[in-house]
Amino acid sequence: MRSFPGAVLAVEDEALIRLAIAGELEDQGFVVYSADGADGAIELIEDHPEIAVVFTDIDMPGSMDGIKLAAFVRDRWPPIRIIVTSGRITP
Repeated sequence: MRSFPGAVLAVEDEALIRLAIAGELEDQGFVVYSADGADGAIELIEDHPEIAVVFTDIDMPGSMDGIKLAAFVRDRWPPIRIIVTSGRITP
C-alpha cells in the first residue's frame, strides 16, 4: 500500500457498523478517527488537521445528516475528500 498523507474520519451512528468500518480501514494501514454524528465529527476535524478523508453515513440523527455534514466540510475544509454512503436498501 502507498503511503497515505493523513487520516480518515469514519462518521456512523450505529456503533457496530462504525467499529467495523474503522477496523477495515485500520487493517489497510489508515489512521482512523471515529464519530457517532456530525457534531463530534466537526470537533475531530478541528482538533486533527491530519484528517484528509471523511467517510460518512447519510442517515444520522443530530444537528445534521451525512449530506449536510459533507456540504459543511466541503465549504469549510475544501481539501478534505468526502465519501458519503448508506446502508439503506430501497426495494
